[in-house]
This record gives sequence, C-alpha cells and structure tokens, in this order.
Amino acid sequence: MSTPAPPTAGTVTVFMTSWCPFCRMLRTALERQGVDFTEVDVDRRPDAAEFVMLANGGNRTVPTVLFPDGSTLTNPSGAEVAERLA
Repeated sequence: MSTPAPPTAGTVTVFMTSWCPFCRMLRTALERQGVDFTEVDVDRRPDAAEFVMLANGGNRTVPTVLFPDGSTLTNPSGAEVAERLA
C-alpha cells in the first residue's frame, strides 16, 4: 500500500484503535490542546493497518500520526504533535 494522502496543513491523521489506552490518551491530549485531527481506526480499515505496518517496520503499532509533510510519529505525546505542527 502507498502512503495515504497527507492531511491538510495544521492538521494530522491519527491511526488508532478503539481499545488502545495510548490512543485514548493521545486523543484527549490533542482535543485539550486544540489540535485538529482525523481518526482512522485500523481495525476497520485494512488499508490503514497496512500503512501503519509500513510506517513502523512491519509492526501494527498505534497510535501512529501522519503529518502534512508525509512524516510519521509513533506513540507521540500530544505536546510532540502540537510542536511538530507549530
């Protein structure tokens, strides 16, 4: 699978699952900091799971965040995401 289209400037795409505590913590932190993001549930989107594995050396590690420049971070803090967007 190729990399999904990057999000628009000032936003991120967060690849997550509904059951992941780290995903819930990141969602809460991003909401608290006012960061615009789109959630993609890798349990419901096989193509998204493939991208996450591609971004993480074959591991299906969430949360994985896709930035407008096409780069990714795995399991970042909300502060790391906000700083990268600034």
